[in-house]
Amino acid sequence: MKSFLVIGLGRFGRHLARKLTELGNEVMVVDQDEELVARMASAVTAACVGDCQDEQVLESLGVRNFDVCFVCVRDDFQCSLEVTSTLKELGARYVVARADQEKQIKFLRKIGADFVIHTEMDMAARAAMRFSARNAFDYFELTPKFAVFEIETPVEWEGKTVLEMDVRRRYNVNILGVKVGDTVVPLLDPKYRFQADAHLIIAGDKESGIRLMNTEA
Repeated sequence: MKSFLVIGLGRFGRHLARKLTELGNEVMVVDQDEELVARMASAVTAACVGDCQDEQVLESLGVRNFDVCFVCVRDDFQCSLEVTSTLKELGARYVVARADQEKQIKFLRKIGADFVIHTEMDMAARAAMRFSARNAFDYFELTPKFAVFEIETPVEWEGKTVLEMDVRRRYNVNILGVKVGDTVVPLLDPKYRFQADAHLIIAGDKESGIRLMNTEA
């Protein structure tokens, strides 16, 4: 279980706070809008009404105690910059900021954001990868060079074991699990024999994964 601070209760902030709570984490939310805070109070660990552009408000929240602070301020980039900068000055461990425009990303990074989320860019990249690849079902980029993929079992792998295919050495990826229907089972046995009707959850070098996504299946 981790502890999270979510600043800003627009649509993204609300969805994020609920999902983090559903995953068993402690979540505090903060917004100037009393009505939004009241609506979220029962869904999270703690809820607070406050102006987070005020350094004293942020300081009173004990930002150092949260594993991650999310800045989800909506429609006010200046506020997002100020809050992100103040969080880092107050010693926040890890700050994730949301950008509404691509050009905002570099400014948020310059003033200290550890990670920047651009929902439209992220979803566009994910959709482009998923629908342009020949046999991909899902894709999630963890870093510019490392990603997780859900792919069909390549034809040449069918009936062979993980050991026989020497997947890690030959393809530069690791198989995390096997998905049949809606069930994903971790793959730990090197003697597992690949099946035609199963999807594979793989992780590793992005370029290697893309090559596998485009093999015949």
